[in-house]
Amino acid sequence: MSKKEQLISELKLIIRPYVQDEFAFENLNEDTDFIADLKINSANLVDVILDIEDKYDIVLDNESMDKMLNVKAAMEVINTKVSEK
Repeated sequence: MSKKEQLISELKLIIRPYVQDEFAFENLNEDTDFIADLKINSANLVDVILDIEDKYDIVLDNESMDKMLNVKAAMEVINTKVSEK
């Protein structure tokens, strides 16, 4: 499994409890939008971000959080923050 595939599968575990659209979740890819596609509400998106911080032991600033609207952006932010540690 590539690093990218591993990250996507880890993200799926994190966002799973908050997803409202099962079909979109089953077809999740880098372009999947958390709000538009998965129907995750903004309060739950905060929970997702907190879960990501815990899982990867990183701290996300507001600018990073604002970017994390889809899977690809979340992966980029996580990779950047992890590499800065």
